Amino acid sequence: MRIRARKAALNEAASPLLAVGLYRDESAPAALNGAADDALSDNDFSGKPDETALLYPKDAISAERLLLISLGDRASFTHEKLRRTAATVSRKARSLKLDEAAFTLPVPEGSDIEEAALAAAEGVALGLYRFTRHKTGSGEDARELEAFDLILDDPADEEAASHGAETGARLAAAALLARDLANEPSNVATPEYLAQTAREIAERHGMTITVLDRAGIETEGLTGLATVGRSAINEPRFIVLEHRKGGDAAPVVIVGKAVTFDSGGISIKPAGGMEDMKFDMGGGAAVLGVMETVGTLDLPINVVALVPSTENLPGGGAFKPGDVLEMHSGKTVEIISTDAEGRLILADALSYARRYEPSAVVDCATLTGACIVALGNHASGLMGNDEDLIAEVQTAGETAGERAWPLPLFDEYTEQIKGDTADIKNSARPAGALTAGAFLKEFADYPWAHLDIAGTAFGKKGNAYTPKGATGNPARTLVRFLMGRAENGEDA
Repeated sequence: MRIRARKAALNEAASPLLAVGLYRDESAPAALNGAADDALSDNDFSGKPDETALLYPKDAISAERLLLISLGDRASFTHEKLRRTAATVSRKARSLKLDEAAFTLPVPEGSDIEEAALAAAEGVALGLYRFTRHKTGSGEDARELEAFDLILDDPADEEAASHGAETGARLAAAALLARDLANEPSNVATPEYLAQTAREIAERHGMTITVLDRAGIETEGLTGLATVGRSAINEPRFIVLEHRKGGDAAPVVIVGKAVTFDSGGISIKPAGGMEDMKFDMGGGAAVLGVMETVGTLDLPINVVALVPSTENLPGGGAFKPGDVLEMHSGKTVEIISTDAEGRLILADALSYARRYEPSAVVDCATLTGACIVALGNHASGLMGNDEDLIAEVQTAGETAGERAWPLPLFDEYTEQIKGDTADIKNSARPAGALTAGAFLKEFADYPWAHLDIAGTAFGKKGNAYTPKGATGNPARTLVRFLMGRAENGEDA
């Protein structure tokens, strides 16, 4: 689908559907030539949040259909609301089985046209997402939009708006790839499937790739990953993708947990809802989506992506509570729960990252149910050992509409994970999200931040641009973070 920005008077904007946003208590633009007057005078459209009204304006304007959509109060209209509004428009156009649609681009107060177009393009692309690959006959009525126009008041804005729309579409692509990977069933999206996806990204964008198989993982001493994947028929993979466009600068390393199915292992999960454990690779899926967009944007920065991937299944070869592992870093870990496996494979990746002497490391993982208890589905948990980096990631998330909330890593949480028969143990309560963060902190001796996305990577109900299932969170946050680093030269 093409997302374009163009100047046009509202009455001359020829389109099968023209969407016009109205702020609360403000009248319709005069350029509509009264096309909306009847709906407004009859209170068919009152301007309540998320309200829409579909009108057929006849000869008043060039568009065949007019969609009024509420923007709420002008002063509180944000980029996030713009994303949702644009998504609502694109989905309405698809439900009408149209090829094209247009939307008069509203610009939030304090914003510029480029950022507004970026947010709108994100909303359009994300809002149209659906995962129907395994539904027979799903393509019969799956007509999609071919073009979506952002209508501007001033022709001088076209270049900036076009650039913003292009960037927004590429940012959305990171989340869309992440959604596709995470929505796949675990019998399809195996560790090798993710590795093959990474190879394709590398080939498209000239990146360097290394994939360690079971033997390579064991030789490298990635004990956590090797142990968690020991009883799985689908062998683990350790995926390394390198984008080198930043000269001699120290790289940023991004790490994504990719447990393609998590049964809990010997500490097996309850049967109810276990099908959702295919989403336990959401962090790795997001990181691969990020690298796809880093490649398309050709960011002038060095980025290394690490994706440890495995299944966590019971079996004769499975690891057990009470086992002690010597990790890649040399630390020893006492296993309390085999369902706390994600931190084991992340610990190996964080240890592996040291060889790059990174300027910063950010990991993301569907790590703990405790984080959902703390923050629900509305924000990711954010922890780390560097306050500036934490603030940087949080700002990127706010800009992307993927909120993250800082949580503490007090020394007392580290005390909770001290082991009886090893240096540390892999599970401790209460404060399960924070003791998990404290566990990871033991393996990070560089600026490091951790995003616990257990509550935000997937869900049963979303918003206008986030459907049921995988959300793609935090792919756009990480791209925004990397864009900021590239712009400011902070990877140096």
